[in-house]
Amino acid sequence: MASKNIFVMAMDDFHQVMLERLRGSEELAFHPLLDMETAVNTTDIDMKELLARARRTLKDFPGSVDAVVGYWDFPTCSLLPILRREWDLPGPSLEAAMRCEHKYWARVEEAQVAPRQTPRFASVNPFDENVLDQPPLPYPFWIKPVRAHSSQLGFRVDNRQDFEHAIAQTRHRIQMFAKPFNYILSMAELPEDIGSVDGWHCIAEEIVSAGRQCTLEGYVLNGETEIYGVVDSLREGAVGSSFSRYQYPSGLPASVQDIMFQDCRRFVERTGFDNSPFNIEFFYNEEEGSIWMLEVNPRCSKSHSPLFEMVEGSSNLQVMVDVALGRKPVFPPEGGKYRYAAKVMLREHRDGVVERVPNTDEIRAIENDYPGCQIQVEAEQGRRLSDILHQDSYSFEYAVLFVGGDSQQEIDKKTDQIKARLDFKFTRQEKEDG
Repeated sequence: MASKNIFVMAMDDFHQVMLERLRGSEELAFHPLLDMETAVNTTDIDMKELLARARRTLKDFPGSVDAVVGYWDFPTCSLLPILRREWDLPGPSLEAAMRCEHKYWARVEEAQVAPRQTPRFASVNPFDENVLDQPPLPYPFWIKPVRAHSSQLGFRVDNRQDFEHAIAQTRHRIQMFAKPFNYILSMAELPEDIGSVDGWHCIAEEIVSAGRQCTLEGYVLNGETEIYGVVDSLREGAVGSSFSRYQYPSGLPASVQDIMFQDCRRFVERTGFDNSPFNIEFFYNEEEGSIWMLEVNPRCSKSHSPLFEMVEGSSNLQVMVDVALGRKPVFPPEGGKYRYAAKVMLREHRDGVVERVPNTDEIRAIENDYPGCQIQVEAEQGRRLSDILHQDSYSFEYAVLFVGGDSQQEIDKKTDQIKARLDFKFTRQEKEDG
């Protein structure tokens, strides 16, 4: 009989399978908290209602509530500190989580601990009638909301025309993030200079895309920071805005990783972040020898979970659960089937109608022929690519492959063969206005 009850925000089938494979899972019971339709697969986020529903579920549960966890981005990351506080569960304070989630606030904190590793940045009010008169930074720069996810409403701005386009798109769509994020900000104690940069604002950032990007995965438990893995991130596209692959373990030199570890620990200590997993993105410019600290996420990365499981023998969800229960993870266990693993994102850079997707039997046949492969199809036959939720501003992700192998070359070969067998078909059609 399970001795601990773990409530998982928007628990989906894919990750539930991994959760049930965790070490000690026979003594754990995983319960869904909220559902995918209202907490993930939507652009209409009602924070007040989500909190009310989550509270009812926890309050009505007849047993003990031993942990509340989540691996999704917004709004999950914002809800967790509130619920954990109300049920007296371990976790970072709301303010510590906001220092990571609020992109402008995170940059302010980064600049205090690693000024040379922090790109230039500035807050932007897209609704200021004079916003276009003077760019916040010299061209080129990136601009994005202070809270969004999946690179949504993120634009590269090379000139005045790009700036006008970015501001117009942001004004039209930012409310899907601004309204729910402001509801959370109203519950936190914010410094005056941060409180004035609310969810309706953007951050402009210096472009540091030249080089190699990676993500550090770690956790803090009772004030002690541990970093257990580094995952490389590869990009594609004309502006280098879209991720094409995550690969583990990282190929970055150990000396470079050590510097990143030091910056990471200083940042985490400054924010007061505690009792939670986290991940932090970095850039390394080999030619200049420079290292840049990018975004901070107060959660483990669900995209990396299968990679850790293939290489280490257990997913990073082990860390998420153990830390939530207040116990030190034994991670990574180093018992995986493969030396390398990758998440490969299949993308189109032009919109169109999805005429065909592989059926379930075709996908299962491919997975059976390629051990270590898992395929997730996101496109739906008969729908437009632009109708797929949570896309970046420059591409359309229609499927994802998780591939394991004993070398990077083996992964590349498997990926090419799998892509050749996945019979997707698209028809190019201009989207009608209205």
